[in-house]
Amino acid sequence: MPEFLSIEDQIREVRIELQYLPCLEYFTCILQYDRVYIDIEERYAKQTYRNRCSVLTTNKIDTLTIPVKGYQPATPTKDILIDYNQDWIRRHLGCLQSGYGKSPFYEFYAHEFNRVYEKKLAYLVDLNYELLTICLRLVGIGTEIRYNLSGAENEGMGIENAISLINNKKHPDSFKFYQPAPYYQTFGNDFVGNLSIVDLLFNMGPEAKSVLLRSCKSQ
Repeated sequence: MPEFLSIEDQIREVRIELQYLPCLEYFTCILQYDRVYIDIEERYAKQTYRNRCSVLTTNKIDTLTIPVKGYQPATPTKDILIDYNQDWIRRHLGCLQSGYGKSPFYEFYAHEFNRVYEKKLAYLVDLNYELLTICLRLVGIGTEIRYNLSGAENEGMGIENAISLINNKKHPDSFKFYQPAPYYQTFGNDFVGNLSIVDLLFNMGPEAKSVLLRSCKSQ
């Protein structure tokens, strides 16, 4: 008799890091798996999507960066503290307002994000977690998300390791999970792909998920 895989054996799982208002590839990755482990114990890497995102304002791409306090090499991401001595919240919210204030869905969603910033959460992972939770709900992604999976004991379990695979240094041709599917953007005549999820949400609202599904790159 032929052997059949159990339902559990057919589950596709991936491990990724927690990012700040992630790019579209991050969400197309999530959509292509049944279960996603978000690792907050992995080693923090500077100048990555862990503390920065890209948005579109007045025909140019703007990078929003969260300043963090000093840390030692190999510090786990979960221990990274946000530096509030710099007035970065005003810049980020001001940039989102100027870039998306006239977008079709900004007025419906912006207040949810604003409330998170007002908390002035101490740790980067806490801020990223709350913002990601909002984004997943607004997009309508029901993928099972689990947090805190790290260490060699988890290797060889059939969980794909995509830590740092979704990054801001890749050429568009090298995306693993994402292929640009154009949608309406407030600024510019030429479509800009793989921006922060807020670009898609503020411009497309309830249609965001359908855009992401069209943007999934078959593996």
